[in-house]
Parts: sequence; C-alpha cells; structure tokens
Amino acid sequence: MEARDLLTRWWRPALAVAVVALAVVFRLVREEIGAPPNLELVTSAAFAAAVLVRHRLAFLAPLVVVVVSDLVLGNTSIALFTWSAWLVIGLGALLTRNTSGWGRLGAAAGLGVGGSLWFFLWTNFGVWFQGRGVWYPAGWDGLVASYVAGLPFLRTMLVGNLVLLPLVAAGTLLVERLERSHGLVTAPQAA
Repeated sequence: MEARDLLTRWWRPALAVAVVALAVVFRLVREEIGAPPNLELVTSAAFAAAVLVRHRLAFLAPLVVVVVSDLVLGNTSIALFTWSAWLVIGLGALLTRNTSGWGRLGAAAGLGVGGSLWFFLWTNFGVWFQGRGVWYPAGWDGLVASYVAGLPFLRTMLVGNLVLLPLVAAGTLLVERLERSHGLVTAPQAA
C-alpha cells in the first residue's frame, strides 16, 4: 500500500494501531485478569498490521508490542530470543497480506500454528542456551527438558492463536467488505 493510499484510507492504519495498542494493554493486564501465561494478542497484531496496512514495515508490529510492554513490565534475560521470535512472526505475517476470503482464514490459522511452534522452539532453546547448567543440564537432555517444561505454554499459545487469528482475519475481511459496499476503494495493491 502506498503512502497516498494510507492517507485516503486512514481507517486501515488506525485499525492496525488499535490492534497493536490492544495487544500492548493485554500484555500489561493479562495476569490481573487471570489469563493464562502465553495467551497473547501479539501474533494477531502482526497479522492485522500486515493485512490492513499491506506495507513491508508492518512486520515491526509485534516488536512494537513487546518493546513497549517490556518497558513497563521489565525485560527478561531471554529478550534477545523473544524479540527475535516476534520479528520472525512479523515477517511471516507479511506472507499473509495478499490473501482474501477463505484463503485469509487459512493463512491466519497457519500463522497461528507456525508462529506458536516457532516461538516455542526458539524461546525454549534460548532458555536452555542461556541457562545451561543452571536451569537445565548443558546437554541434549537439558534441551529436551526445556522443551517438555514449555509444553503447557505452547498449548495455551496455540489454542489462543487458533481462536484469535481467524477472528482477526474475519475482521479484516469485514473491513474490506465494508469498503467495497461503500465504494471506498478498488482492489488494494501490496507494497
């Protein structure tokens, strides 16, 4: 999407910013409202930004969420791994930006599954790598133990993404339908 299109179709970036802000707020209040660990809206924010804005810089949306919320929550020792995991998920979201209809719902589910698995594998590797000999043994048995200990978090993230991402995808399809029904746009072009 070109800058000119973003100015005339201001509601798209505004909706993307709103989803990013909602993801930040959810990270900040998740514990207070009793949501389980690793239930997150970050992947949904990445998807919404990629599909609504359709600009290559939309991949930064998940990083914005985690950096802003980590400034309030405090950083963890594995921030390098969590932040880089979110960047890869943001890049993955770019692959979904030109989808439509049922394909978009499928892409959302695929991003939810793929993003959850990637985040699980990369960040649990980071926990093991940085804590070798402290939290887990330094060998393969320690790495396996790190992955086994992370399985409940994977389940929560996976189930959450399989529910939330198709809802967000349906929301983006609704935005496009409303645009067409009100004659606001023609078919958008990817950046």
